[in-house]
Amino acid sequence: MHKLLVSAHKELLLLTRDLGGLAVLFLMPLLLVITITIIQDNTFKIIQENKIPVLLVDLDKGDVSNQVKQSLKDSNLFEIVPEQQESIAQDLVQKGAYQLAIILPKDLTKDLNLKIRQNVTGILAKFGVEEESTPINSSPISQKEIRLYFDPAAQQAFKSSVRNNVDKMIAQIESQSIYQAFQEELGEDPTEPLFDTKSFISFKEIIPNTHKKETIPNSTQHNIPAWTLFAIFFIILPLSINMVNEKNQGTFVRLRTLPVKYATVLGGKTLVFLTVSLIQFVLMLLVGIYLFPTLGLPKLDVSGRIPLLMLVALFAGLAAVGLGLLLGTIAKSQEQSAPFGATFVVILAAIGGVWVPVFAMPPFMQTISKLSPMNWGLNAFYDVFLRNVGFKEIVPELALLLLFFIATTVIAILYNERKNAV
Repeated sequence: MHKLLVSAHKELLLLTRDLGGLAVLFLMPLLLVITITIIQDNTFKIIQENKIPVLLVDLDKGDVSNQVKQSLKDSNLFEIVPEQQESIAQDLVQKGAYQLAIILPKDLTKDLNLKIRQNVTGILAKFGVEEESTPINSSPISQKEIRLYFDPAAQQAFKSSVRNNVDKMIAQIESQSIYQAFQEELGEDPTEPLFDTKSFISFKEIIPNTHKKETIPNSTQHNIPAWTLFAIFFIILPLSINMVNEKNQGTFVRLRTLPVKYATVLGGKTLVFLTVSLIQFVLMLLVGIYLFPTLGLPKLDVSGRIPLLMLVALFAGLAAVGLGLLLGTIAKSQEQSAPFGATFVVILAAIGGVWVPVFAMPPFMQTISKLSPMNWGLNAFYDVFLRNVGFKEIVPELALLLLFFIATTVIAILYNERKNAV
């Protein structure tokens, strides 16, 4: 135990003498999580609160186009900017001046009413309700096309959202027109609605949890776990670089002349850098709880979760330290450890779900993601932060993180023994 503590004290001295390294370890992760959360939260606000300017070219100038305009206004998503010519609207969108242009075709109202009248008359005639009257033109009516011009730089999610909203508006307008046509054919006053045209089926979004209490996850609860885990795993860089420097400076050679096992040396490094990872995590929590509200961001809710969160951070820190020990043992120079370590952490984050949600990945990558320790840690964090689970539910992820630490540490020890065998 004394040798382990001495080894840990040596690592602590090396770490505290490098002020630049300490700044990278503690300040850069904080700046990262603050920046990412502000950007993402502002994106949510743009979608939910701010109206998107939309060019509207009305070639119809009828009742249907007026209803479309009113529906766009009532949605509180769009700010209508009238435009007379389709070519000008297309050019403005192409240049990025507007994200979207909507083109309502000519004779939209006239042809829609005629098509509905044909259908309603045909249905009533089959039931014997329609009396003989002036025949309605039954010739085919060409389908109308509402054109949407999108900025080439617009995200696919934005395009899908707009298409769904516009499609819903048009479907509602068509339904109202059909009801009105039936009412007119039945001889009822169209100013007094005979049919209830409001949607009968509605949707309610509920976030389930173990306490049967509805909670709504926000950008803070999503970003703090993901980028904290990313920062924790980035400690493999200073850890592996320190180990490479010790080898290049001859420190490891001197240690081999002493009655100190390599496992003890690694144990000292583990204690120090595991403590660093826990301090990183606590700082992230403090930022989410106290700093984020002053920046206009949602406050991080950690009520009743601190013990489990610290437990997940502990095991995630162990996995990160184990990876750093292995990399520092194998690498022969900083040119090997630094670029490989940084790139490998980014790869683990990418396949682990930090950058892109796992469910959005191709099936093959979803399988690969299960091999990333970041995926295990992220799932454990989300289980505690967002799903409000207990200790039993996160045991599988904690076990995988612990096994990863043990495996990487054992491989590092065996590699060192084999390399230094006489």
